[in-house]
Amino acid sequence: MKALEVEALKKVYPDFTLGPLSFGVEEGQITGLIGRNGAGKSTTLKAMMGLISCEGRVRVFGKDFSEEEFAVKERLGYVGGGFRFYPAKPLSAVARAAARFYPHWNEETFLHSCNEYGLILSKRVRELSEGMKMKFSLALALSHGAKLLLLDEPTSGLDPLSREDFCDTLLTLKGQGVTILFSTHITSDLMRVADHILYLSNGKLLANEPLAGLLGRYRVQRFASFEEGHAAGAIGVKPTKMGLEGLVTGFEGREATLDEVMIHLEYAQKETI
Repeated sequence: MKALEVEALKKVYPDFTLGPLSFGVEEGQITGLIGRNGAGKSTTLKAMMGLISCEGRVRVFGKDFSEEEFAVKERLGYVGGGFRFYPAKPLSAVARAAARFYPHWNEETFLHSCNEYGLILSKRVRELSEGMKMKFSLALALSHGAKLLLLDEPTSGLDPLSREDFCDTLLTLKGQGVTILFSTHITSDLMRVADHILYLSNGKLLANEPLAGLLGRYRVQRFASFEEGHAAGAIGVKPTKMGLEGLVTGFEGREATLDEVMIHLEYAQKETI
């Protein structure tokens, strides 16, 4: 079953158009939404959550978001980068305020999550590190029974050890049956946890496939000249300190990283403009 289904999602700004995008997120998977800054990742998540007006249709566990918004939000948790609300309030007061919005709020679950994440409820929001703010956001989301988490750049601003700890948390949640879609430009996090990749470029979906399939399709090959690369059908040939490199399909060259796939596909997009 698909935890999330998006059909023809579209948002038009004067200088940017998102979509139309259509994709699904399988239940029980971690899906990474990737793309360079300005590609439309945050806009996509906000549009799906109804935080900005848009065209298209969104279903969560089979329920239409626009028709059953209240029921959908009971099973959905949205976490932005960090936690910037009520900075002077203790965590316990913020939790009490959040609980009033959710009929199925489970205080026992909330306290268990806080204990597991090392959160001290007497602390004020402004006293938390960025990593602990993110864990507090997760504790709030999980305490009303969210089974689908939408995370917008959750590891941005975290140090490598905090990011590793956060990735461990995501894998634990996946093991508990929680489905996760999170946007990021830090591809090393996705290499740790992602099952599937949605790749946005300039508001368009360039890739929608399992991470293993995306990485398995491309290899990196070196070339003596741009002409040699183009003759070989290479994608996004560009200079590096080791010489010219581009993506190729087949068995020649070395395995490509997710960073390299993104970079060379972006260069290929430039060539077509």
